[in-house]
Amino acid sequence: MDIAIEVNNLVKNYGNVTVLHGISFSVRKGEIFALLGANGAGKTTTLECIEGIRRHNEGTIALHGKIGVQLQSSSLMENITALEAYRLFSKWNRAPVHKGILENFGILEFKNKQYRTLSTGQKRRLHLAIALINNPDIIILDEPTAGLDVEGRVSLHREIRKLKEAGKTILLASHDMAEVETLCDRIGILKEGNLAFIGTANELTGSYLGESKIYIRTRNPFPELKLRYSSPGNLEKDYFTVTTTEISDALLELLTLLKEMDNDLLDIKIERSTLEERLIEIAKEGN
Repeated sequence: MDIAIEVNNLVKNYGNVTVLHGISFSVRKGEIFALLGANGAGKTTTLECIEGIRRHNEGTIALHGKIGVQLQSSSLMENITALEAYRLFSKWNRAPVHKGILENFGILEFKNKQYRTLSTGQKRRLHLAIALINNPDIIILDEPTAGLDVEGRVSLHREIRKLKEAGKTILLASHDMAEVETLCDRIGILKEGNLAFIGTANELTGSYLGESKIYIRTRNPFPELKLRYSSPGNLEKDYFTVTTTEISDALLELLTLLKEMDNDLLDIKIERSTLEERLIEIAKEGN
């Protein structure tokens, strides 16, 4: 599969302090990849090295395509209008003013408003529109929906999905786990300057050996039984609920019991650990 971003053995020092300890990962073309980690894990430093804002000490970074960056904050002049800012960056990039981008992101609705008067959502849309001026192949988004209300997040997520559908590669940094689960194909988790995990959200939550809950609703009452692979069950909102660390074995045991009792299964639900819970667990591991 074609690769858009390749990071190999990346090391970054600030004086005598090493903040990145030789991390390596790649991002495939056309995927949305999230880089996660607690404050101080090295997430921002990694992004800045990829963007070329900060020099790394060792390792290599290869970008296969043009890059566009939407930063969390901006140094735009407070009295510049939204349209003036877009035109300024268009001229700097020697690119035409894309009326389609202005319309897609609703910039024309506030084109004459000064930057300091824009809402958080309007600023986020303007930042993303500016990042797309040179028609980049790779887009880096740093907390793209921070500070937005629900409507603003939904709107921006819609635009991010359109970019993916257009074949763009997106590297995303976010503290919003719901956003990550909704948008991203794969995630990488940094811990103290090391890559602690890389894979899909399902692989991360599915690999957790902590407790999960199984909810079963049957036609006839499910009796309280001593189960080998789960804790004693209890009735919760018409569901017989058991807690287990071995979902497959517990499910097989419960379904076998149902068959033996000639009881009809009406519904079954499994509640695993969330992405946020796993991120917290990884941050605690080894401490």
